[in-house]
Amino acid sequence: MCDDAVSTGEERVFTKTNRKNVLYLHIAVMLFGLAGVIGQFVEVPAVMVAFGRVVCSSLLLLLISLVKRESLKLECRKDYAFIILTGLVMAIHWTTFFQSIQVSSVAIGTITFSTFPLFLTFMEPIVFHEKLHVKSILCAIVLLIGVVITIPRFSLENQTTVGIIWGMICSLTYAVMTLANRYFSSKYSGRTICFYEQASAAVFLLPAAFVVNVHWRVQDIAGVAVLGFVCTAFAYSLYVSAQKGVKAQTAGIISGMETVYGIVYAFLILGEIPAGREIVGGAVILGVALYSSLQKENGKNKNDQQ
Repeated sequence: MCDDAVSTGEERVFTKTNRKNVLYLHIAVMLFGLAGVIGQFVEVPAVMVAFGRVVCSSLLLLLISLVKRESLKLECRKDYAFIILTGLVMAIHWTTFFQSIQVSSVAIGTITFSTFPLFLTFMEPIVFHEKLHVKSILCAIVLLIGVVITIPRFSLENQTTVGIIWGMICSLTYAVMTLANRYFSSKYSGRTICFYEQASAAVFLLPAAFVVNVHWRVQDIAGVAVLGFVCTAFAYSLYVSAQKGVKAQTAGIISGMETVYGIVYAFLILGEIPAGREIVGGAVILGVALYSSLQKENGKNKNDQQ
């Protein structure tokens, strides 16, 4: 009787904690989704938006690590070199993401970003020497169909098409980062990985500050600061801490909501209404991305049980 009461009490505490973590995950993903909309209010070139974002976020992440007295030391020189190269990929990723949004729309930028499983399908088996499954190939084909549906016409004179091209480059670089982070996550904390990648990206983007002629308005500075401090460093720290308290499958599903949140923000704040093609193509892309996430998690669960 007493044991049952204790067990029930523990279950209630766990459920309450779990719900809180799920709420924190949603808040973090909502902040991620807000990045694209804020980027539309910043009128400086995309490379400078990316530079300001990683500078602000890396400084805040460094401060958090110092306050919490977390070690930022990596195990070997190879890891330092590898994570710095990943920072270069991140620099390209953020620049192309904001470029996609600036030349087209938030919807196009976020939808095409969600196609990264298309690249992971073929890159992951090569890098980690894993078997390429027929289901994964079929998912990649459907993802590609979703992109084709979204394209209004194949012309570089069309801003939507140009935005999709930039978005696909952004997606490719995110896939590369995902593979790198798979390696790093088995050895280091999420905050340590994020700090090195953001700081390295800031160093690689630094030359742009001297080459690109730009006039910073107060609105631009404020927007970039929010992107770096709130939508990146704070949101990522919240996401990492909350992720430990929920199932990976739940976290994956909530992460998939980033694109949806971004489109909703764009509609409410910017008045951007996705075209019919964007809605259909986006639905296909998001559906496949969600299915891919669920399939991977189910595969992990089976392996754990074995």
